Amino acid sequence: MTHIIWFRNDLRLHDHPLLYEAAQTRQRIIPLYCFDPRQFGQTAFGFAKTGAYRARFLLESVADLRRSLQALGSDLVIRVGHPETIIPHLVKEVSADGVGWQADVMAEERAVERAVATQLQSLEVRTQHYWGATLYHPDHLPFAIAQLPAVFTQFRKQVERHSEVAPTLPAPSQLPPLPAIDPGSLPQLADWGLSEPTSDQRAVLSFAGGEAAGLQRLHHYVWKADCLKTYKQTRNGMVGANYSSKLSAWLALGCLSPRQVYETVQQYEQERVRNDSTYWLVFELLWRDYFRFVCAQHGDRVFYPSGLRGLNMAWKQDWPRFDAWRQGRTGFPLVDANMRELAHSGFMSNRGRQNVASFLTKNLGIDWRMGAEWFESLLIDYDVCSNYGNWNYTAGVGNDARGFRYFNIPKQAKDYDPDGTYVKHWLPELRQVPAAKVHTPWTLLPVEQKRFQVQLGVDYPQPIVDLAKSVKANEATYNAALEHRYSMSRSQGS
Repeated sequence: MTHIIWFRNDLRLHDHPLLYEAAQTRQRIIPLYCFDPRQFGQTAFGFAKTGAYRARFLLESVADLRRSLQALGSDLVIRVGHPETIIPHLVKEVSADGVGWQADVMAEERAVERAVATQLQSLEVRTQHYWGATLYHPDHLPFAIAQLPAVFTQFRKQVERHSEVAPTLPAPSQLPPLPAIDPGSLPQLADWGLSEPTSDQRAVLSFAGGEAAGLQRLHHYVWKADCLKTYKQTRNGMVGANYSSKLSAWLALGCLSPRQVYETVQQYEQERVRNDSTYWLVFELLWRDYFRFVCAQHGDRVFYPSGLRGLNMAWKQDWPRFDAWRQGRTGFPLVDANMRELAHSGFMSNRGRQNVASFLTKNLGIDWRMGAEWFESLLIDYDVCSNYGNWNYTAGVGNDARGFRYFNIPKQAKDYDPDGTYVKHWLPELRQVPAAKVHTPWTLLPVEQKRFQVQLGVDYPQPIVDLAKSVKANEATYNAALEHRYSMSRSQGS
């Protein structure tokens, strides 16, 4: 029998059910990766769906998977085109009996799966799909996806009390060779109209795609640098490689299995130390699971402007202010430094993401989907469920939204960057401004601007919004939307 394994966001050998099964049954397999041109199109607001940083990371990850398969005696067939066209053609070429893949939860990806399955059904080819993107398998949850708790804490407590993480599956040690077919070549960035992104020396980490690099990063962070024991204390940092694990990019493409991370944490707890920090990394994996299960439950609602909560806000699509936000020219150093880091490296800390998202939605009142799509375009570690789930939450339209919550930007800056190290790292024009004023440069007197060699409105922008007034205005808009929803609910119930 010949079985095609269609790789998607599961670009690894370890903890891969289809590869494990093939190795156990000595099945002949055809590993396949399809570069779908639709993933390199544009978002609804006109941004590149896959920007240069993530595209390069993807190419590196696919190349690494090919090398790993070749080392086992096989190879990776690479094709460019729609999977619903490529896969049936390959089935005929190799006389395949079955096709397997990792199932997804979002509408676009599921539509492709259905199109593939329809084509294969007409060829009388067996299909098989598995769930492999989360720490906990849906079948092991103490509730059906349809009954998923609306609050993360309730989800976490029930899962921790009643569910277990399944053990990882070992990578195969040998695979049969491919039949006599053209394996295909790896595309280049230029094929999608993308240029090679420049490497900025200020970036926190040089992200290299692939399973090998992901496992190496996991080993370095946990064992070599021994940073896991302090993760909870350092995770809100913004400067340096090891303030957080930074495993998200490899998890997003499935170069790393979340269960592999979990087992590494368990081993560390047994051999070195078990504390709040070791637990907290697993806690973050649970958040990742939760967002994926939320998307499995609610589907496309996560993309609606009203969000999972169904709250019809009067969002603005103010392009001049949005451009100032995405270019890091808002006049608020913490926001600007984070947005410039994203633009120049494809990465931003979790603390930074929360602050810039809050500023866009709670201060500027701009449509949160514009921010979510900008993140989608630029982030190396973009994960559709985590990205849109977090934006729903921050914008106040998520199913676990807790009223009008916003981040006080100057306070956040002083709490998490007290000496201005981070903002000066990304905003060289503010390098000479003392820590006491670097987060509030609009308070600099003309004589101070001259002394610190920064002229407001020339070297660094004036604030584009009044923080206090904008929060008050957007809170009123939020409360009006809430009242309207409650009024509609009461009228429908009467």
